[in-house]
Amino acid sequence: MNLFNKLYQVFLSEYAKKRIEKVILYVALTGFFIHLILIYLSKLGMINFLSKSELFKNPISAIYTPFSFILIYEVYLLIYYLPKSFTSYITKQYEIITLIIIRKLFKDLSGLELSSDWFNIKGDLQFTYDILASIILFYLIFQFVKQGARKSQIPDVNQLKIERFIRRKKIIAIVLVPIFFTMALITLFSWTSDISFTSNNLPSFEKINNLFFDEFFTVLILVDVVLLLISFFYTDKFHKIIRNSGFIVSTILIRMSFGVSGLISTILIVVAVLFGLAIIIIHNKYEKNTLPNIV
Repeated sequence: MNLFNKLYQVFLSEYAKKRIEKVILYVALTGFFIHLILIYLSKLGMINFLSKSELFKNPISAIYTPFSFILIYEVYLLIYYLPKSFTSYITKQYEIITLIIIRKLFKDLSGLELSSDWFNIKGDLQFTYDILASIILFYLIFQFVKQGARKSQIPDVNQLKIERFIRRKKIIAIVLVPIFFTMALITLFSWTSDISFTSNNLPSFEKINNLFFDEFFTVLILVDVVLLLISFFYTDKFHKIIRNSGFIVSTILIRMSFGVSGLISTILIVVAVLFGLAIIIIHNKYEKNTLPNIV
């Protein structure tokens, strides 16, 4: 137990969170300036291997790099909130996929074709879909947070069971920290290998945009299933089981969005968050309306 507590303090304490936040901020700033330098070196013809990449044609695209590191920090926050609040953990999933769309918008801004044929140009049309989706998602997440903030009106009759459940969630969170950061490092190494001086075929933007996060959401699905199964040891309430199962469906829909592109991908993401919001609204109403029947 002492080892468990030490690992939790090292990885997921408030002090660790602040320290990681500061490191990520410095790395994000450094990455932003390096990206800018590479763009201008490419424009000046001093380096040629990046000239074909969409991410190295316009200085606005450099914002893509710090956003990528911010997303890594959001992944850490998702793990950080896992033992503390299940709804906060799900909220982070929704925030991450929304930030992925916003990150993509910065790349798309640099390649917009301002003309009267706006709705006939594929890139401009996708930008329109994404910017509308980001607004819708922002509102849906706002509503989800409001619903998640509502405290249960049903008294917790067994505090010991809750503490055991939290302890198990802490163990899962501790295991996830090295797994996700290892995945991030492997992805970074793979990406830098793809754009090395010896590479003739640069990866497509769709592939770059989905790097790490397609595998990330696959792991999240497995984690959600494990949490659902563990929760059976601590509650048999129907609305709790449906809520947790619904969140798994929502995560699966988000994961499916990485397997397609264009409007279908955007629709899947919006439907996933909308489904999660509907689940928690019904869960809260169910809990409120069945309260008088509880002895």
